[in-house]
Amino acid sequence: MANKRPKPEEIVSKLRQVEVLMGQGMPRLDAIRQIGVVEQTYYRWRKQYGGMGVDQLKELRRLQKENERLRRAVSDLTLDKLILTEASKGKLLSPSRRRACVAHVRSQFKVSERRACRVLGQHRSTQRRIPRGRPDEEQLVADMIELARQYGRYGYRRVAVLLREAGWSVSDGRIERLWRREGLKVPAKQPKKGRLWLNDGSCVRLRPEHSNHVWSYDFVHCRTDDGKPFRTLNIIDEFSRECLAIRVKRKLNSADVIDALTDLFILRGTPSYIRSDNGPEFVALAVRDWIAAVGAKTAYIEPGSPWENGFCESFNGRMRDELLNGEIFYSLREAQIIIEEWR
Repeated sequence: MANKRPKPEEIVSKLRQVEVLMGQGMPRLDAIRQIGVVEQTYYRWRKQYGGMGVDQLKELRRLQKENERLRRAVSDLTLDKLILTEASKGKLLSPSRRRACVAHVRSQFKVSERRACRVLGQHRSTQRRIPRGRPDEEQLVADMIELARQYGRYGYRRVAVLLREAGWSVSDGRIERLWRREGLKVPAKQPKKGRLWLNDGSCVRLRPEHSNHVWSYDFVHCRTDDGKPFRTLNIIDEFSRECLAIRVKRKLNSADVIDALTDLFILRGTPSYIRSDNGPEFVALAVRDWIAAVGAKTAYIEPGSPWENGFCESFNGRMRDELLNGEIFYSLREAQIIIEEWR
């Protein structure tokens, strides 16, 4: 059976024993043999513990332990800082994000789950909990993805409206969470525009107050597959944001504008104001006289200021983004049918 390694206190006692024996006149080699070690071991012991008493040895061991504790504390703090630095690339507001961050930290630094959860403030029971969605979540996600595929330029808010129309009782917040989880595109929020004022403090923009108060109309240009151009006349109600009509023809002049407005006035009544830019088809004398004759008023925007006709410009941009940029029209008739179906 191998001899046990002596403790530091026992080594100090043996060194003292050698000193006592040598003081009594015994040769050093004989004294070393008396403590049961070889000469090399004695010199190694004397180099490490020579001249040291038991109290001094205890103090040395205490200092060594304290030094080791401080070293581990510094190492732990450094590791905690590295973990927090790795996790600070995004806000950890939800348990699911914390759960993913703990797994990422463990793979990066090879630390225990207990350590990562303590540093990141995640309860271990929350970390180990397996998320369970609602029973209808799988079907809801499938319907949402199908709508996103069908309407490629829609954001989650418009998809949420379509889902509610289909019978789902869901909020925009739930659809946004699933939308982000599935990695679908979330359009960036656009900053709100303030009112436009003249130097005298009067407001430039006429605000719609009810349906049939302010209508606006504008042209959009496009081409069929054979390269021939066509135009669309878009007419919207600014209060309800409803597109009242889209007239599609190769050429549209002031007579076509009057014809389109006549059909709408018969079906929906006469609005108080009609807003447009200063294009020749809208400022033509025949159009202005006809609008005045039926009891409406014109509200032309300032030249070179399309933002004053913001509702119609926004609709035109959405129409081009969602429809015109993604469709090939092989004939004018095809364009009329597809555009009317989209409206």
